[in-house]
Amino acid sequence: CRGRGVDAVYAPLAATMYPDGFQTRVVPGALAEVLEGAQRPGHFEGVTTVVSKLFHAAEPDVAVFGQKDFQQLAIIRRMVADLDMGVTIVPMPIVREADGLAMSSRNRRLTEEQRAAAVCVPRSLAAVAAAYDRGVRDVAALVAAGRRVVETEPLARFEHLEIVDGATLRGGPTAEPGSVAVTAVWFGDVRLIDNRLL
Repeated sequence: CRGRGVDAVYAPLAATMYPDGFQTRVVPGALAEVLEGAQRPGHFEGVTTVVSKLFHAAEPDVAVFGQKDFQQLAIIRRMVADLDMGVTIVPMPIVREADGLAMSSRNRRLTEEQRAAAVCVPRSLAAVAAAYDRGVRDVAALVAAGRRVVETEPLARFEHLEIVDGATLRGGPTAEPGSVAVTAVWFGDVRLIDNRLL
């Protein structure tokens, strides 16, 4: 961290964050009930609780969150606004490998063949974006364009591809300005997520 100009690192132990008798939770509401939240009940409640505790302890003016977990970013933004936390949330673009695959610790669990196949995930989102840029707004058509790319890859198991509003995470029949394409695809027992702003 010193080489990057970091002055201090705050990394409290779990026992410090959650001492014996800890009970209070921050419940994120409807944003946590869709997409990843539907697959992992309670996950985002843990996220909002720990992030609110970290904000309280560190009192930051600015906090940076990656866009790779777009739902988490949306939930944190909503929490900060709803609870008047006074923290500016800055989104950071997804960092990608040279072939477009979003960087993730999960990528290390892929076999060599799965890793090569996983490029279908960003290509799927690129197909959605290309269709959107051509004027396609029908969500079913956009999803079909992306899904086709994944389903041509034998090692990929399609889970979902949805077009949602970037603030509410709710979908509709047509893609509106500010929409986001979010997807999850399996390669063996490794589940990769990605998204792209439209």
